[in-house]
Order: sequence, then structure tokens, then C-alpha cells
Amino acid sequence: MVWNWLTNMGMWETVLFSALRILLIFILTRFAIKLLFRIIDRSLERQEKGRMQVNPRRFITVGELLKNVTSFAGNFVMVMLILGELGVQLAPLIAGAGVLGLAIGFGAQNLVKDVITGFFIILEDQFAVGDVVQIGTLKGTVEMIGLRSTRLVSWTGEVHIVPNGSITNVTNYSIGTALAIVDLPFSNSRKLEDTIRLLKKAMLELEDSSDLASRVPTVMGVQSLTASEYVIRIAAECPPGVRADLEREIQMYAKEALEEEEELRLAAESEKTAE
Repeated sequence: MVWNWLTNMGMWETVLFSALRILLIFILTRFAIKLLFRIIDRSLERQEKGRMQVNPRRFITVGELLKNVTSFAGNFVMVMLILGELGVQLAPLIAGAGVLGLAIGFGAQNLVKDVITGFFIILEDQFAVGDVVQIGTLKGTVEMIGLRSTRLVSWTGEVHIVPNGSITNVTNYSIGTALAIVDLPFSNSRKLEDTIRLLKKAMLELEDSSDLASRVPTVMGVQSLTASEYVIRIAAECPPGVRADLEREIQMYAKEALEEEEELRLAAESEKTAE
């Protein structure tokens, strides 16, 4: 009986063809996984070169996550195909895996939502570490971006942990060029021409000594007018992250110019009085 089994050519042909199919499935699975890994790496390289302010660790995290998911899915399909070649009934296994996955999904749906949202935040480069953003009512500098949550630090020092799944609207203040705007009130007793000339001189000095302004701030002219005063508006282009600092510098240089003018006027009056 054993001899008949060993000399059964039909059985050995079936075993040989099954072994060849299993080997082919294994090779094709390895090739597909490697190909997908290369596609993931190239896609993330293009995304990483898309912006100047970027944390490379984010793309490493996304790349590892995508590779793990790809590897798990590819190996799962390979095991199922190999079991099918060995004669195992796949329907009960697939049904059991589906029920288990459904139970896990219901139990951790918030976690899954956070992870999926975080993944797309990183992949689409919606904001980066160091950007100033507003998420809902929270505004601050992005300190950390994870697959589960995002950490913001407000300008007063509070640290906000925001679950990624709750992020629906984001305002990013660090993309493009910002416009620093300062409105300065002056009494109507001052001549408009003298005021504009003084401010233009002060803005030239600011551009020479400050690193915040990319060009000389523009004295735009009268913004509003009342019976007692007029308001001069000054505007300057700058990187988004330094807008508030540049506005303070504009006001400081304008104030110093006014003080210097007042000192010169008092000195001239003192000389006239001495004569």
C-alpha cells in the first residue's frame, strides 16, 4: 500500500505543480511588495521636496506605516493563496477574520479616525512643525505632528493636545507672505508732508538695520481722518512668522523718529532763547 502511494505518479505530479504554484505565489508576492515599497519611497521624496519647512521624521513615519500596511496585506494574501493550494477551506477563515476586524473597528473607531486623519495631514503636508496654525479656537505653533494627535504651543506657553480626528478646519499662517500693517495717529496740528517725510526716513533706517523686513516698509498715506487727528498707514511684506515682531519694530522706529524730531526742535528753541 505504501509502495502504491509512493509510486502514484498522478499524486506526485499534483504535489509538484502545487509546489511550483506556491513558489510562484511567494516570488510574485515578494516582487509586488518590493515594487510598492519603491513607489512609496519615491512618492514621499516628492512630497518632502514640496516645502522648505518640513520635518523629515514625518515622512519617515508615513513611509514606515505604508510599508508595514503593504507588507501585512501582501503576506496575508500570500498565506491565503498558499492555504488554498494546500486544500484548506478559505471561506470560514475569511469570515472569521471579517468578524474579528469588524469587532476591532467598532471598539477602536475613534483611534482609527485619528490615525487616518493624521496620516492624510502628514501625507498632504497640510501644516508642518514650526508653522503657526489655528485649529478651531486654538492658535499656536505646531510642536509635534503624530498619527494620533497634534501638539500646539500658544504664544503664552500653553500646550494644546488636539486629536487628529477632531481637526476639521485649519488656518495656516506660515504659508506664503504676510503683510504687516501699522496705523499711526497724528494730531491735525502736524503737517501731513512733514509726517510722511519723517516716517519714510524712519522706515529706511528700519530696513537697513532690521532682518525682519524684506524691503522698505511703504508709507501708504492717510488711512482715516477726524476733526482732531489723521491716521497714517504703513505696510510691509514679511514672512508670516515675524509679522507681529515687524509691526512692533515699525512702531518703535516711528516713535524714535518723533522723539528725535522733538529733541531737535527743543534744542533749536533753546539756541534761539540763548541768543
